[in-house]
Amino acid sequence: MMKPIGIIGGGMIGSQVARLAVSAGLNVIISNSRGPDSLRELTDELGPLSRATTTSELAAQADIIIAAIPLVAYKKLDADELAGKIVVDTMNYYPERDGIMPEIRTAEIASSELVQSHLHNSQVIRALNNMDWVRLASRARAADSTERSALPVAGNVKSAKRQVISLIEALGYDAVDMGPLSESWRSEPTMPAYVLPYMGEIPRQFDTVSEREWFMTAPGAQVSALYLRDLLARAVRHDKMFGSTASLAGASL
Repeated sequence: MMKPIGIIGGGMIGSQVARLAVSAGLNVIISNSRGPDSLRELTDELGPLSRATTTSELAAQADIIIAAIPLVAYKKLDADELAGKIVVDTMNYYPERDGIMPEIRTAEIASSELVQSHLHNSQVIRALNNMDWVRLASRARAADSTERSALPVAGNVKSAKRQVISLIEALGYDAVDMGPLSESWRSEPTMPAYVLPYMGEIPRQFDTVSEREWFMTAPGAQVSALYLRDLLARAVRHDKMFGSTASLAGASL
């Protein structure tokens, strides 16, 4: 029997991953910094396949753990508790939210490499970071759907990467292997594969609806594996690969 999927963080991305996992028939364990009681509304919604616990208990009970917290908190992940685990890094850098993080040097090192350095005995896999939280739920499709989209995955350990790819496929997406973590910058903020392709056509101006209303209801667009590979290949690295809460892309927080 497959162990439950652990999700650290019950915010926008963490809760959507939990919903997709439960829809796929997977058990999920969720934790956050505020304690299990703060997650009761979410677990009540998700039903019997979910439960909330402490992060220490989650780490002991799950082998694949989704880190869905602000990047500024990555050093709060306990390296000893997560030793030997597969940790899926969904975290992106948003200076307006995270503050200035001197270690972030996007032209030189991918943020996931920093996470791997901290979680030195874990197998860090970069995934589930380049799609906004609304479309992440609404664009999931069955494996035989012609409208199925793809998500990028990077990691240094092939066996761990295969397990995460299998999870992503169960959640409703194909996967495109970007290679090792050193190549994961290709899916970071401002890159061609980040958020906007999945949004579909963005109105030039918002006359009849607000930007927020459009964001919450837009159906999005398919990003096939072939198209995603092209977007990743087009990426050009620079020193300001940061997310912005002032843009539509900021809604992927």
